[in-house]
Amino acid sequence: MQERRQGRRSAETAEQTKHEIMHVAADMFAELGFERVSLRNISEKAGVSHSLIRHHFGSKEQIWKSISDAMDEYMQSYITLLIEKMPNDTSSAERIYHFLVKMLAFTLLNPRPIQFIADAVRQGDDSLLTYFLGSKEEFASVFGVLFDDYNAEHPEKPVHMWEMKWQLLQCSHAATSLRPIMFETWPESADKTDILLLNHWKLFNRSMAMQLDIKPEQMLAPEKLEDLVLDLPCCV
Repeated sequence: MQERRQGRRSAETAEQTKHEIMHVAADMFAELGFERVSLRNISEKAGVSHSLIRHHFGSKEQIWKSISDAMDEYMQSYITLLIEKMPNDTSSAERIYHFLVKMLAFTLLNPRPIQFIADAVRQGDDSLLTYFLGSKEEFASVFGVLFDDYNAEHPEKPVHMWEMKWQLLQCSHAATSLRPIMFETWPESADKTDILLLNHWKLFNRSMAMQLDIKPEQMLAPEKLEDLVLDLPCCV
């Protein structure tokens, strides 16, 4: 019995160590990019030995893939929960609107996924990008029903799911890659990142409302982006 308990504790400790390594590596990949990060960098930052990282993951590529898998699983759960939380008595246009503007709020406060995508594009490594975007069909199966309902109700003014997603990605990435320009756009709030991100979100909010014919009284007007984000912890 004692040996089994010790075995469980050892397994739990090993799993916790893996998560800590992934968390540190995710920060480094997001900040520096895949090519500029080495296993030795990760081991030094995580405070573990180089050999321990190789034992758990084998290679830098495998750490990256493990993080991508965890992000993908989390994003699927988050998207599903976000849709489940939507009230059933709203129109399909309102549901799409709520989904898009709330997802932007999430990505502005949690930029790692968009940073991973952008870095894979910069590297010119199709294998990394293909791996990260491998859940496209899963995304469509969860998200697509909202657009199917809307387009069935509005055949005279259909909306394209992937064009909407593209606008979401553009706004998500701009807030990270072009942040210095945000300082110039709203200089009075240059020292308040939360206000800058909220102002950036408001531009997207107005654009989505216009495209989906959302009335002013139906539009969201949060005091802070955190008001729009669900409480769903992620392991990385």
